[in-house]
Amino acid sequence: MSFDFTKLSVLVAEDVTPLRELIVALLKGFGIHDITATSNGEEAFDIFQKQNNDIIITDWAMEPVDGIELTHRVRNSAQSPNRTVPIIVVTGYNAWSRVEEARDTGATEFLIKPFKAIDIGRRLSHVITHPRDFIESSDFFGPDRRRKQDPSYEGDFRREADKKDYSSTGN
Repeated sequence: MSFDFTKLSVLVAEDVTPLRELIVALLKGFGIHDITATSNGEEAFDIFQKQNNDIIITDWAMEPVDGIELTHRVRNSAQSPNRTVPIIVVTGYNAWSRVEEARDTGATEFLIKPFKAIDIGRRLSHVITHPRDFIESSDFFGPDRRRKQDPSYEGDFRREADKKDYSSTGN
């Protein structure tokens, strides 16, 4: 991997000490020096309010505040210093319902345990090189769920940007 991560500030929230230490070691191996690690989402949100980290990596299952609630707070709280910070949710559960819940809460990326060092590196590279637009509605704030445009899509266009793009094609 040939990406320069040295200027990143990463906040890690993981309650299992050996895994938290492993993630920190992997991040250091990528050249990241500014890493803050904590064992739960409540502490992570307090730290994030003060430090405004560039990226958050959070485990799903933690007490008293889990990674999903942390994601919700970062995306929706008036105390959040950056509602659009990339958030990578890490979990040992790969059920599609888990991916959907994380996505619908506002997670940017999802990483399944066990993972390899290269998997974290790819997620970091992806959130930096492919930033996603954010959507705000009455019941959601988070990254646009769409990852690609489907030229064969024939349904209604509900987003203003889609309507403009579609109308400019002459259709």
